[in-house]
Amino acid sequence: MTQQGVRWTADQVLALAPDASSQKAGSRLGIAGPWSRAGSSGEGAVWGLCKGSGSKPYQTVIDTADVAGPAYKCSCPSRKFPCKHALGLLLLWAGDGGGGRAVPDGEQPPDWAREWLDGRREKAAAKRSSPGAGPGPGAAAPADPEAARKRAERRAERVTAGATELERRLSDLLRGGMAAAEQAGYGMWEETAARMVDAQAPGLAARVRELGAIPASGPGWPARLLEECALLHLLTSGWLRHDALPDTLAATVRSRTGLPAPAQGTPLRDTWQVLAQYDTADNKLTTRRIWVHGQRSGRTALLLSYGAAGRVPSLALPVGLALDAELVPYAADPASRQLRADLGEQFTAPAPTTGHPPGISPTEATARYGEALRDDPWLDTWPVTLHRVVPVPNGPDWQLADAASETALPITPTAASRAGLWRLVALSGGAPLTVFGECGHQGFTPLSAWPHAQAETVRL
Repeated sequence: MTQQGVRWTADQVLALAPDASSQKAGSRLGIAGPWSRAGSSGEGAVWGLCKGSGSKPYQTVIDTADVAGPAYKCSCPSRKFPCKHALGLLLLWAGDGGGGRAVPDGEQPPDWAREWLDGRREKAAAKRSSPGAGPGPGAAAPADPEAARKRAERRAERVTAGATELERRLSDLLRGGMAAAEQAGYGMWEETAARMVDAQAPGLAARVRELGAIPASGPGWPARLLEECALLHLLTSGWLRHDALPDTLAATVRSRTGLPAPAQGTPLRDTWQVLAQYDTADNKLTTRRIWVHGQRSGRTALLLSYGAAGRVPSLALPVGLALDAELVPYAADPASRQLRADLGEQFTAPAPTTGHPPGISPTEATARYGEALRDDPWLDTWPVTLHRVVPVPNGPDWQLADAASETALPITPTAASRAGLWRLVALSGGAPLTVFGECGHQGFTPLSAWPHAQAETVRL
């Protein structure tokens, strides 16, 4: 990236932060005051010394050219990656512009930074040079296919027992009436979800927990609860009859139930533009969703990364970057609507890019979501890029209106309550823009945007 003379934007740096507090702390360090002996090389390294509370400054170095994403090392005691010092240094580098100012280009790293950089790159080179090496002394032995088959059969039996019990509980709920759900409180749902965990059906458990939050969700909750119960009944019925389903639908049912499936498609090499990245968390897991778009193939794919409670996921691809890499789809059939993929071999480090995917109208967006529902009735959203839309108020709510077709998509209530909506309104200023996001039954959630006078991706 530095070889091309292009530095990241502040948005791309802040997208790496593990949490909001790290963003705030890193922003305070993104000025020249606390830094000394900072510099950057043509090899993608950035380093500097940050004054802290102790007598010795913290040594911070970042490798932005690592094909697996930026890597960091700091002598501070923080357990967050990147720490606030790494974020501050990257912000200083992003806003400096080079040219002999706070973080000049073309410098040679100091010994402490060079030692770490050389060590990382030597290990990466050794790994690339021996792709066919056999398993080492500590490598896992090849899996036993017969043992794997028996384990899968035992798990399927447990899931079947769990689905049968869940069907019975749903029948009891409907027989007793929706009011019983409000009176029973969340404990009833949590106990049912725990039973699904015991049955090794985490997908069923997650949907049951979602049911528990509906009675407290405001007016109209009985109708919403009935809708979700119907979808859950459809899923359990699908599992109990999955042997009779078409292969693609049976695979969807297994996935929604929570049975793992490996990435099994043919690797697809492309220049993948990072359209959006955001995290969702519960008390056990943090899930990072990264949407990418192939500039040659035109395909949109979803990369998922996970972190245990309190830990950020390892994969970080800031919005607005692009990387030459292979993605391995989870679906063996290239015509499948399965969006999830794994990041395979990467041939270059992520680099800033411009432009955006071709957009469609709100009418076309809802049609695509409807088509996707035929293959996956439990699908909440579908990724789309809207072209030439304007955010406008609609009573107390907001929508994205297409002046050309006089159609509009409502913005989801959760998105309307975030600061990203006001950023979107400010970017538009009443003029049309291109917006990428997720279109679903509750409306459209904008995730990134491109004003027509600006090719740079803006993260919302």
